[in-house]
Amino acid sequence: MARKPLLVGGIYFLLFTAAFFVFMRWGSRAEFQPMVWKRGEKIALVRIEGVILDAAEIIETLQQYRDDDAVKAILLRIDSPGGAVVPAQEIYDAVLELKEEKRVVASMGNVAASGGYYIASAADRIVASPGTLTGSIGVIMELMNFQGLLEKVGVEGMVIKSGENKDIGSPFRKMTDAERVLMQGVLDDVHAQFMDAVAAGRSLDRAAVRALADGRIFTGRQAVEVGLVDDLGGLQDAIKTTAEMVGIVGEPEVIESQDPYPFFEMLGEKFFPEWRLSHLPTLRMSYLLAF
Repeated sequence: MARKPLLVGGIYFLLFTAAFFVFMRWGSRAEFQPMVWKRGEKIALVRIEGVILDAAEIIETLQQYRDDDAVKAILLRIDSPGGAVVPAQEIYDAVLELKEEKRVVASMGNVAASGGYYIASAADRIVASPGTLTGSIGVIMELMNFQGLLEKVGVEGMVIKSGENKDIGSPFRKMTDAERVLMQGVLDDVHAQFMDAVAAGRSLDRAAVRALADGRIFTGRQAVEVGLVDDLGGLQDAIKTTAEMVGIVGEPEVIESQDPYPFFEMLGEKFFPEWRLSHLPTLRMSYLLAF
């Protein structure tokens, strides 16, 4: 019978410990984000930052919010100069799929150009600051030719290939006119895909998009004038716009991550502040590839 008081005492101790850490979390962080079990009408903020080289984490985050009934809308905060073609296209497609379930708004930061704009164009509405740099609807491929340098130092590059065009873009030799035509065709096709995506996402005439799709950049204010952006404003303005679109009354509840183990995250943050069990996936890279 002596074990029963110990068991009861242990249960009370665990409950007290859990309550203590919940209190500490609420009391020490005014900006505390609601835990996943707290239901309500929420706006999920998803950040897409830096050069876009991978889409997996962003898409996974969008899917999580799509399946959460408490999340009424998604706000994409885009601060990216672009990146690789395929990841931008995959995120664009994921946003289109998400729009079948929930409203999506894009908020542009310092820059949301090229692949960053590609993604934004899929949203229901785009909000940019007047000085945001956006647009840059185009595709680029940069190659280097070291043939002259190698000849100066007495080094000869050798390539063994089984297809005539297998070594297009080789740094060991100049590109032929025929090869340049082939590569230009590839870039033109990707460029056409970019324009088609913008025309569909923004409900614009294809010819109107083509007139803007020469790679030029626009300020946010210029982008509004040509129809690439809907409204001018910062992140808070975009949050307000998103809330109004889905009928949220009063101050909207904005979350940035969904943690399936919030109690363990609290423990980790208290004892290991630099360690987080959950974080909002962001892309922070530094090399521009294509868009």
